Amino acid sequence: MSYSELLEFDVVALGDKLRAREISPVELTEAYLARIAQVDSKLRAYITVTDDVARKAARKAESEIASGEWRGPFHGVPIALKDLLYTKGILTTGGSKILADFKPKFDATVWTRLSRAGAVLLGKLNLHEFAYGVTSTNPHWGAVRNPYDPERIPGGSSGGSAAAIVARTAAATIGSDTGGSIRIPAALCGCVGLKPTWSRVSRYGVIPLSYTLDHVGPITRTVRDAALMMNVIAGHDRNDSTSSRERVTDYSIGLDSKLSGMRMGIVKELNDGLSDDARKSFDAAVAALKSEGVAIDEVSIPSLPLAGIANGIITFAEAFEYHEEWMRERPQDYGDDTRRVLEFGMLTTAASYIRAQRSRARTLAEANAALGNRDVLLAPGSAIVAPKIGEGSTIDPAAKVDLVQTLLRFTQGFDTTGQPVLAIPTGLSESGLPLSMQIIGRLFEESKVLQVAAAYERLRGPIPPPRELSEANTQ
Repeated sequence: MSYSELLEFDVVALGDKLRAREISPVELTEAYLARIAQVDSKLRAYITVTDDVARKAARKAESEIASGEWRGPFHGVPIALKDLLYTKGILTTGGSKILADFKPKFDATVWTRLSRAGAVLLGKLNLHEFAYGVTSTNPHWGAVRNPYDPERIPGGSSGGSAAAIVARTAAATIGSDTGGSIRIPAALCGCVGLKPTWSRVSRYGVIPLSYTLDHVGPITRTVRDAALMMNVIAGHDRNDSTSSRERVTDYSIGLDSKLSGMRMGIVKELNDGLSDDARKSFDAAVAALKSEGVAIDEVSIPSLPLAGIANGIITFAEAFEYHEEWMRERPQDYGDDTRRVLEFGMLTTAASYIRAQRSRARTLAEANAALGNRDVLLAPGSAIVAPKIGEGSTIDPAAKVDLVQTLLRFTQGFDTTGQPVLAIPTGLSESGLPLSMQIIGRLFEESKVLQVAAAYERLRGPIPPPRELSEANTQ
């Protein structure tokens, strides 16, 4: 089997083929390392490629599988981690010059669990510096580029995590989401990104942006892959006092269920200001769901726009608290945009922070009321396709594209409420760029969100891959 053929299998297919010994973890890992060498100098999805670590893990997985020691669907599967997750003895930079030489003494719990499941670590993925931005235009490690158009951003902050999935340089990845940093890259690059319920996945060993808003979750090719990854990483962690003890279910159960008889609501506050392409794609997704017997109406979460503002205030304060010492001693070592938003944190008052935190309960109550007897809520993933690199800003009012309004306003509010939200591609624009929809659920109802997403994924069918990827696979 050729390397290009090996790269086309999702985690579900890889798990079956690896277990049956139809393919080898070693040849699969070599295929991914070759692909990284082929394309990553252009896309810059990786900060560190762990060639030796990956090859050693692949040989171990091959030996274990041959001996009948099967660990599950990730056994022998090459994955990569956002470079916020601690990896013992492996460079962990946070995408910053500040941590340019930092090698942790222990692993993040998420990587511990994936490693125990037999996953092979390909490397650490590029991101917006310290996860504080939505472009992944990193001044220290290079700008991550969108696989559909390398002149455009992949979204952020988990830009490398999404770009690697779409460019076929990892079979599955991990991202983090504080204001939209899993879902925005998934939306702009054309893959699946799940922000779990806050506290569902341990954040132990993850460099924080905002302690009370950070979420860690999967970025994958398919909904089923995201469910399988959740089966590995979800659950209480004694090292993380904020991790929930809520029972973890098998997230892959029910993914083949039909949608007929379900009720869903379109979030009114997120259903305007869309480009023509985004409007057409979202409306087509809604029409496809209705064709399956789903009842869909419009609902309102009145304080959702204010929840986005609260998200910003909380992040300003909590990010500065973490970075305070470095900001006093090494401000020149931050990129200009990250340093500027950290400076906003210096100006955030205690009263503003407390009011923002208190407002969260109101928005969650409104979101629960909107759900009512509905199964999930729906919203566009983004108002626009990926902007060109340098075209947009979250802090410059003179910028051509206001990324707060066009990107963050669709995602920030649900970090504030802590609800599970999945971003799924809805198709390509007329210019061939990805568009996306969000599926929003009740707290700890990831299974329902995944069920709806899997059914929609079947209705939608495959999304055409990036042109350059298609060309590379025919060479």
